[in-house]
Amino acid sequence: MARWIESWLPGSPTGRDHASGHAGRRFGLPATGHYSVAAVGRRIGGVCLDWLLAYLLVLLVAGTEAIGTADFSWWILGTWFVITTLTVAVLGSSPGHVALGMRVARTDMARHVGVPRALLRTAMIAVVIPVFFVDADGRGWHDRATTTIVVRVLRG
Repeated sequence: MARWIESWLPGSPTGRDHASGHAGRRFGLPATGHYSVAAVGRRIGGVCLDWLLAYLLVLLVAGTEAIGTADFSWWILGTWFVITTLTVAVLGSSPGHVALGMRVARTDMARHVGVPRALLRTAMIAVVIPVFFVDADGRGWHDRATTTIVVRVLRG
């Protein structure tokens, strides 16, 4: 039986499909390898790398004397938001995604995520809570609301 909250989220399942076999199967994604669903640990690592990049950029511009000020954290959040939104909208990957071999793909398999979806997705990640509610395909509320999924991209 579906939870009531999942009924209004676009692209969300109406309950866990135990017969699917692996995450991403209903979207035509493979179980492992190129374009398989990225693991949660890899995704967390990508966000941490993006946050570290934003931290270093703000530190480079503001200097070490800005550390500990009230505005410092907001500047880091704003920088992270801009970097993540722009790179996901245009390239389909944030710098952290690229470093760990991932990209954000649309579930309808359209080529680009686009600015509106990237804005909404990044804003929901900034709130943090939506990322903890994951479906059978490993998609949080931020991915279900924007009909996206994070997949692995193997270099080679």
